[in-house]
Amino acid sequence: MLDELAAAIARHGSDMWSDTAVPRQRLVTLDEAQAPLDLLYEPMICFVVQGSKSSVAGERSWTAGSGQVFLNSLVLPVTATFEEVPYRSAVLRLDGVRLADLLLELEPDGTDRPALPGPGPTGPVTAPMTPEIADAVTRWVRLLDTPQDIRALAGRFETEILYRLLGTALGPTLRHYTLADSPAARVRTAARWICARFAEPLAVDEIAATAHMSTASLHRNFKAATGMSPLRFQKHLRLQEARRLLLAGDTTAALVAEKVGYVSATQFNREYRRTYGLPPGQDTARLRDRLAAAGSRPV
Repeated sequence: MLDELAAAIARHGSDMWSDTAVPRQRLVTLDEAQAPLDLLYEPMICFVVQGSKSSVAGERSWTAGSGQVFLNSLVLPVTATFEEVPYRSAVLRLDGVRLADLLLELEPDGTDRPALPGPGPTGPVTAPMTPEIADAVTRWVRLLDTPQDIRALAGRFETEILYRLLGTALGPTLRHYTLADSPAARVRTAARWICARFAEPLAVDEIAATAHMSTASLHRNFKAATGMSPLRFQKHLRLQEARRLLLAGDTTAALVAEKVGYVSATQFNREYRRTYGLPPGQDTARLRDRLAAAGSRPV
């Protein structure tokens, strides 16, 4: 079944990341090793079919390999490394409304709803991909072979996938995702709020007030979910955006530092080098050389 799914992904994955005509579906295909990549994960479910990828977020790290499902329930800046290639995966962006509707259909009065442990798991979780899940995901990706069926069947296949996942180790995290007033939901609110304002000066008490948490509770739950404090989370967002801007345009490190919110160019250079191993100018030149070398390889 995984071979069939890998073939379907390869058939329709036109680029490293390919958003498709199926709602909330993305295909990832990579045939050659890459340097570690800065990525901003969104709430998503990743079905790894071939190869493996490791991700690091602050003090947290995890690896998802062939035959595994990876669930990320919040916006999260990470450094990702493709450990084994070729790599193939299908990604489902998480739709909280569809998930909530499914839970209401399965547990309309809550009497059969399992008790949720503790304050609720957040952040990334992995689990094996069962044959039933692999079959549902394969049919979901194969809709690209018959585009006329997408409108009628995509939503049904997506609901089936979520239904199958509720019976796995990912089930508690998925159920917590639909709770509007839980520590997990408040952490997601704080993370989204920081993402929208990462270039602005932020105070921890301001973030805590937005998430309706005490500062102590915010620190504890935020670090448990993301592997970093809220302000370190903001710093990672700033540095990721700075690196993207330096690579994309003809600009200077000083201008970029100011654009992403640094008051001191010296501090920016110091934190950039600590994170990426080189000063901004040298790191950008290294990245451009790697991209040029990759582009010169025969397809």
